Amino acid sequence: MSSTAAPNILWIVTTQWRAQACGYAGDVNARTPHLDALAARSVNYTQAVTPHPFGPFARAALLTGVRSPENGVRDYYDPLPVEARTIAHEMNDRGYATAFFGKWHLAQRDPAAALVGETHAKMIVPTESRGGFQFWEGFEGGFLLNDPWLHGTRLPEPVRFCGYQSDVLCERAGEWLGGSARLPGAPWFAVVSLEAPHPPYDAPAAGVEPRAMVLADNVPVSVAEKATRELAGYHAHIEATDRAIGRLVAALPEDVIVVFTSVHGDMHGAHGLFRKGWPHEESVRVPLLVRGAPSVEPGEGNPHGCSVEPVSLLDLPAMTLAWSEGRSWTCQRDRAEISMPSVVALPYQCDRTWRGWRSATRKEVFNTDGTPWLAFDLAADPGEVRNLTNKKPG
Repeated sequence: MSSTAAPNILWIVTTQWRAQACGYAGDVNARTPHLDALAARSVNYTQAVTPHPFGPFARAALLTGVRSPENGVRDYYDPLPVEARTIAHEMNDRGYATAFFGKWHLAQRDPAAALVGETHAKMIVPTESRGGFQFWEGFEGGFLLNDPWLHGTRLPEPVRFCGYQSDVLCERAGEWLGGSARLPGAPWFAVVSLEAPHPPYDAPAAGVEPRAMVLADNVPVSVAEKATRELAGYHAHIEATDRAIGRLVAALPEDVIVVFTSVHGDMHGAHGLFRKGWPHEESVRVPLLVRGAPSVEPGEGNPHGCSVEPVSLLDLPAMTLAWSEGRSWTCQRDRAEISMPSVVALPYQCDRTWRGWRSATRKEVFNTDGTPWLAFDLAADPGEVRNLTNKKPG
């Protein structure tokens, strides 16, 4: 395949942005005009899920197409093995220039270090631990939504950049995509990985002020105050990041294939729970927009550019490889598997292990010993839950 025939492909990956939290998805709290415009020109995978509703595990699965722990990330602090084969390796082999910008969260971290702050934000991710990307510029973690530290291919030591993190990363990525920092002529595949709208929700959001929030019916009164406060900051970061994404996408040619998604969601008080890891819609269902790919056309079973295929982030590498070869991709199974195989001992997160699956109309969840836990009727309100009694995993 000649390089001129190969499409340029961009993944925009956010953190903790649940599928419901977009204007095009009907969220009255969401101000996402740029993503709404992107959705109008995209296939919207309305039932897309994360294979694991926790950051490092989901990121490893997203890059490799292999679920955790099979991909080598078994514990929250496990690095992605240096020998792991990622989508970057595959695209390199197809003649693509590959680049990664932003949050990595897959290097060897110090479990004793604070999750929020400069320790993880300034730690060096070694070249061999950058997943095969030819160009890499980012940071391990730290959740510094403002004034991020970046290092990588053109920055051997961490350098602090002033500004809102989403703005900085989208601007730096846009410079590279525009050709000033890469070899022109080759097709490119790039990932822009943003920490927003992950906590701290009270961090400044590029001048966007928190607003009054409308709570979902499944948020109990007992947690309403906390949920309202968190959602106000959450949606401020969503609005600010939507704006940054809008500028990045607007600078790209229309023939660039653009993917927008998130590694997981956030409960924000739904069912009285917070953060992620829980097998609920707010935690496991993620936005997934695909613009410009050879893909499903609107029509019967796919009104207004929507797809109800049971797609997982695990599918993105295979989808991307198909697009790079000019082929369409369709889901070849009737359900997507999701699991929480280990407990991450952090405040508010899911406190038990589970595994489950979902289709376009149903989701079932089981404890890891095979006993039933919860079932969700997706045709009803997302908050409706009923107990299973004599069900066994299929």
